[in-house]
Amino acid sequence: MEIKGSVAVVTGGGNGIGEAVAKYFAQNGAKVVVVDMAQKNIDRVVKEIQEAGGEVIGVQANVTSEADTAKFIKAAIEAFGQINIAVSCAGIIRDGTMLALDKETGKVSRKMGLDKWQPVIDTNLTGTFLTVRDAAEAMVNGGWPGLLVTISSVNKVGQVGQLNYSSAKVADALLPKIVVGEFLMRGIRNVRCIGIAPGYTATPMLTGMNQ
Repeated sequence: MEIKGSVAVVTGGGNGIGEAVAKYFAQNGAKVVVVDMAQKNIDRVVKEIQEAGGEVIGVQANVTSEADTAKFIKAAIEAFGQINIAVSCAGIIRDGTMLALDKETGKVSRKMGLDKWQPVIDTNLTGTFLTVRDAAEAMVNGGWPGLLVTISSVNKVGQVGQLNYSSAKVADALLPKIVVGEFLMRGIRNVRCIGIAPGYTATPMLTGMNQ
């Protein structure tokens, strides 16, 4: 597939790896849909891509919402007529160990709550699933050549203090294998699915972590 002339949807496109991916596609001739939660980040990236001569729209959306996923898929098709690439870069961290002990008693003083577990699973795993699922649906129904990309992480091998994040990312790494198998079983030949697992990257999210 040629990037030039393709339509690329990038979630988490308002900063970090997603921003870099969106700008790379635009620089190489793709029409880009920047999806993010933060409107100010969308506006900045869209402006910078436009000033560099790229074709782009921005859509504010929460990737954990089926309605929002449908919204940015629809927006891409309405603006550019098709979808060829979908990269799921949206992700968050809520770091912490599963248990913390009181220094004096040695007893458990704190445990990871669902307030740290669930948002990470919802955004990093469910958000990826919904993006891949709905982009694939559009590609299959449209008959367009397609590429689906999940963003895993080097932390898929397991990182202390990131049980939630690593659990989601190992699933993101496995997802393409199963999806491709299902595509072959169903006779879907126009869509590919791959996973990429970057190492530590100087994104705003990572530089804000406990170093």
